[in-house]
Amino acid sequence: MAGRKVWVAGHRGMVGSAIVRRLAAEDCEILTVDRDALDLRRQAEVEDWVRSRRPDAVFLAAAQVGGIHANGTRPADFIYDNLAIEANVIHAAHLAGVAKLLFLGSSCIYPKLAPQPMGEDALLTGPLEETNQWYAVAKIAGIRLCQAYRLQHGRDFISAMPTNLYGINDNFDLMSSHVLPALLRRIHAARRDGRDRVEVWGTGAPRREFLNVDDLADACLFMMKHYTGRDHLNVGFGKDISIRGLAGMIAEIVGFEGGFVFDASRPDGPPRKALDISRLSGLGWKASIGLRDGIAATYAWFLDNHPAA
Repeated sequence: MAGRKVWVAGHRGMVGSAIVRRLAAEDCEILTVDRDALDLRRQAEVEDWVRSRRPDAVFLAAAQVGGIHANGTRPADFIYDNLAIEANVIHAAHLAGVAKLLFLGSSCIYPKLAPQPMGEDALLTGPLEETNQWYAVAKIAGIRLCQAYRLQHGRDFISAMPTNLYGINDNFDLMSSHVLPALLRRIHAARRDGRDRVEVWGTGAPRREFLNVDDLADACLFMMKHYTGRDHLNVGFGKDISIRGLAGMIAEIVGFEGGFVFDASRPDGPPRKALDISRLSGLGWKASIGLRDGIAATYAWFLDNHPAA
């Protein structure tokens, strides 16, 4: 990365900000632009901006993201915004002759009942999970866009599919956040307010894999430097945990000594989501931040930085 201009699209989000932190250790020029100055959903604006800045590399981390509730209530936003953002940035990168682009997707691209852990070859082998299908369809399109520009134009555009993420700058809004930050905020509030019960959506039985966002940023830099393949690569931690177990771990970290009420009327989502990370591991990368340590660091950041704390 030495001497290169690197654009991090979505630099204020959890993933983008982690990539910016990781790039600080590289001898490169980091390019960013706020959304009020550039709407990534507007094709002409994106093309003009990329043409004027001429980045050598692009990390495409900008996206409309959220949990089950957000996906269920704003499906048009999730499919349109993500399709528009990725199409505009990828095409603009092609027109400007960007040497390399990394597109960030999500493990929700895989079928609801895909064999576990899910390998890259599971893509498009079955129906998607209904609760986030709009987001998943857009991310699948992003993978195919990168492959299409590689095939037709010889562009070195690659894709990374991370598992469930958490960490610094996460979204802790209870109506739009993912399960880990939502649980952390609810359990913190219960301890702070002296309550002895926390409600958890679903049965608590589903198993999920969680990756610290700073590990993901390191993996993205690794792929940008060492991977040029057509196929997307999974990025994960390698171990999963039940939602019930996750709630208990967060309670220990937060210091909450009460119990949990699991609302089985709420959707569980897929019974298990874990990634087969053997391809990326075979290239020499693995995660280094344990789940308990990562949650503790995230909670410390939440206490120091979030109004809800």
